Amino acid sequence: MARQFLVVVTGLLAEARLARPGSGRVIAGGGDLARLQVELRRALSDGAEAVLSFGVAAGLRPGAAPGTLVIPAEVVSGPARYETDPSWSDRMRSALGGADPLPLAGVDSPLVRSTDKEQLHCATGAIAADMESHCAARLALAAARPFAALRVISDPAERSLPPAATVGMRRDGGIDLAAVIASLVLSPRQLPELARVAADVRVAMRTLGRCRSVLGPELGWVPASGGPTR
Repeated sequence: MARQFLVVVTGLLAEARLARPGSGRVIAGGGDLARLQVELRRALSDGAEAVLSFGVAAGLRPGAAPGTLVIPAEVVSGPARYETDPSWSDRMRSALGGADPLPLAGVDSPLVRSTDKEQLHCATGAIAADMESHCAARLALAAARPFAALRVISDPAERSLPPAATVGMRRDGGIDLAAVIASLVLSPRQLPELARVAADVRVAMRTLGRCRSVLGPELGWVPASGGPTR
């Protein structure tokens, strides 16, 4: 019989290192949705009992500051809506002292302009967006596995991203410092904006770290074989 475990889906390797599920795997998508789908399908075939999307997200609702915690009741992607597991989501919200339950939007490419964020918020009602949750939700629910999402807003809705902030993610989820530096050399004026983005990401990552510390190694998931590992 296949061993049952939790699989955590992130975008960045830094998020994957924070997650560290006690009995499972982490998949860092790195913006490569095709690879993410292959690896997640393999994990589900190998016995993944539940799927969690974990990491930072782009803010969509004006006024939602960096560090805002989102544990959505559903993930929206185009006409599709994927409900998150209510018990798991409630358990995480309760342990963390509350979190915004508004929808999370799934997108296939980074949201760079503030106008794009505004349009997506108006179209979906979502408070935040990321590039992994819709893929993870679709595959988990198709396999009849519980799915939940825990995301923290890093860049607020009102802010557009400088080019240097969007060229630095490698396909393995790591950071391509050479690409970031090359972008800054071409356009040094974006340095103050990039510094502000980096500061906001640090705020979001600290919140993610607190969530992992509070929720424990199973990130609020209760294995079918027993209670949560703390």
